[in-house]
Amino acid sequence: MTTSTAGAPGCIAVAFRGDVGQFHLDAAFTVPAAGLTAIFGPSGCGKTTVVRCIAGLQQLPGSFCAIDDEVWQDAAQFRPPHRRSIGYVFQEASLFPHLSVRRNLLYGAPRAPLAAGREVIGFDEVVSLLGLGALLERAPHNLSGGERQRVAIGRALLSQPRLLLMDEPLSALDQSARAEILPFLEKLHERLALPAFYISHDIAEIEQLADHLVLMERGKVIATGPLHELQSDPTLPLALAREAAVSLDADVEAYDSADALVTLRVGDSRLLVPAKPKVAGARQRLRIAASDVSLARIAPNGTSILNILPARIVSCSTIGPGERLVVVGLGTEGNGPRLLSRITHRSWDTLALAEGMAIFAQVKGVSLIAGSTAPG
Repeated sequence: MTTSTAGAPGCIAVAFRGDVGQFHLDAAFTVPAAGLTAIFGPSGCGKTTVVRCIAGLQQLPGSFCAIDDEVWQDAAQFRPPHRRSIGYVFQEASLFPHLSVRRNLLYGAPRAPLAAGREVIGFDEVVSLLGLGALLERAPHNLSGGERQRVAIGRALLSQPRLLLMDEPLSALDQSARAEILPFLEKLHERLALPAFYISHDIAEIEQLADHLVLMERGKVIATGPLHELQSDPTLPLALAREAAVSLDADVEAYDSADALVTLRVGDSRLLVPAKPKVAGARQRLRIAASDVSLARIAPNGTSILNILPARIVSCSTIGPGERLVVVGLGTEGNGPRLLSRITHRSWDTLALAEGMAIFAQVKGVSLIAGSTAPG
């Protein structure tokens, strides 16, 4: 168990161990103090307990929590919740019913100046990013579920936190409201430097928003790292799922308006994808499912597949009767981003494939799941 008395610059480090009722938590990880870190795992694995410990709402003696070089908890001290600079967004918006949207947003705003060097998140910026301009004078009972949750997120941001915690913020919403609010979360992720933890049981939300991932199981952290690395690790549950996929961040190189195709660069590889107009230099997140990647020993001719990429087989493992999971690294040397491919044993044997072999990855489909409209 980590009991260090100093934090690491540029990192968030936690180590929580103890019993919460009948549940035992033993979770430790370090992630960058930037971007969005998702905490993912099956129901009851301890995701919410970890976030409550970070917030100081759950105290486990002897645990550790620090952001950058600021220690919030160790063996000798425990900073209470009101002295931890956090914004907390719960599953339910819990707005004050007697206050307008404007007054709800400003309720938690600090009255004293922030410490020198702290970036202030402006009221107008939050209103713009969350699309709240037309709602400011409304009462909460006149808002939809998605609108209420956007106000709750805005209120958390205007408290000027060092860390944003979002505990399944979309789980209480219907599918339509989730689709409404996700683009606003994308914009926040793109525009604000504020680090955030995001809990969800929906892998699609995580694929769309997360930079880093903490995987949990039965109260323990089983893996931590960049999202795409954990997705392509054949020893972890994500890669073994039937819907396994890898999420990659690409740069828009060009847009062909005649054919409505965008050229995306991922590492040294390029993909052509049908899309609406994109601005050169913009960032674009894409999703490539294992079921949409097939393998060839020789570059195919006379095919409708646009994306046939040089690659190299990194590893292969058996995942069920008749099936193998192949990890390929893009590029002639296989040093680029990794993709997953599900193929049959018969295909593996017929092609005489082997680990380390140079092959061609045929990408039959690419989903664009998030992206900016401006250069990154």
